[in-house]
Amino acid sequence: MTVKKVALTGAEAAAEAMRQINPEVAPVYPITPQTPIMHKFAEFVSNGAVDTEMIDCESEHSVMSAAVGSSAAGVRTMTATSANGLALMFEIVYIAASYRLPIVMHVVNRALSGPINIHCDHSDSMGCRDSGWIQLYSENPEEVYENTIIGLKLAEASNTPVMVCQDGFITSHSLTSLNILDDNTVKKFIGSFNPKHPLLDIKNPVTYGPLDFFDYYFEHKRQQIDAMQKIIPKYLEIAKDFGDLIGKSYETVEEYYLNDCDYVIVSLNSTAGTVKHTVDKLRKKGRKVGALKIRMFRPFPNDDIIKYLGNKKAVAVLDRSASFGNKGPVYHEIKSALYDAANKPKIFSYIYGLGGREIFDDQIEKVFNEIEFGTPKEENFIGVRDNDES
Repeated sequence: MTVKKVALTGAEAAAEAMRQINPEVAPVYPITPQTPIMHKFAEFVSNGAVDTEMIDCESEHSVMSAAVGSSAAGVRTMTATSANGLALMFEIVYIAASYRLPIVMHVVNRALSGPINIHCDHSDSMGCRDSGWIQLYSENPEEVYENTIIGLKLAEASNTPVMVCQDGFITSHSLTSLNILDDNTVKKFIGSFNPKHPLLDIKNPVTYGPLDFFDYYFEHKRQQIDAMQKIIPKYLEIAKDFGDLIGKSYETVEEYYLNDCDYVIVSLNSTAGTVKHTVDKLRKKGRKVGALKIRMFRPFPNDDIIKYLGNKKAVAVLDRSASFGNKGPVYHEIKSALYDAANKPKIFSYIYGLGGREIFDDQIEKVFNEIEFGTPKEENFIGVRDNDES
């Protein structure tokens, strides 16, 4: 086994992991800022580096339809999308999860229209948070690579589709150094695909897409609920095995200086790096502050949230999307998880970065100052112009 340091963008890291996985089918349709993933993967297909059947579809709805068909037939299937493309898939996204198909899809997070915007926020994947897909979020290209391989193994072990998310342009188009495993190690880790109930197994015929009224629909949804509740133990087992290979440890969340602090900022994706950088600056000044990064958002790791945040004085939750009229989605998950904590911290919602607006360390520092020394509102906005007409 070898670990090699390379320089890749987040999009290239996703494509490199796909090359090593070598899925049988990859339905595709271009959309900014996801397009570089499949452009790079198309090069691998063209030069014979993979055996993948790449299907050029007429829309993202067709992409997910093709993914459902190939996965149900019994072959490894991967794809990628962003924003309006994910929204166009929405009908079939639910179907893929309900049929328990282990599809892996890169979601390069981008704002949903309108007005039209091609830059990063999390409104696309957050809109799918109750669709039945596992969701893994990536701070940087290295985590994109790692989450893709872990996600593929997890999808097939749990018969549940996985979204691997990264921030549009911020991660997808930024070049950084990262460690990757050699091809043989990755192939050995993921193993061969042994589909459960493949449609083309003519000796054991099955039905996909039946009409399911009130007689059994409820029971099938209950089975999905039960299956999702078993995901976290599977994830921890797979992530440990992968971490042993690459020399890292993984939890559903990543804590940063939480042992001795009372004030915490929660974030996910690339902003977690900015928050950690700010924590480093403030701790050099003697401030006891910390950060928590959400790596797995679906299923939501309630136990780990209580474990790391249950004894803090105040928590600020940064959301790069809005639940209109009701603060941010990550905020609500955190608040719900901490309802059963013995010592509940004060929890504050901060909406930021919609449509790709930057967030800077001085703004993060201001959030820490507000939750420690000030009196923030329950709902706050970072870096937005005041007094704009609604």
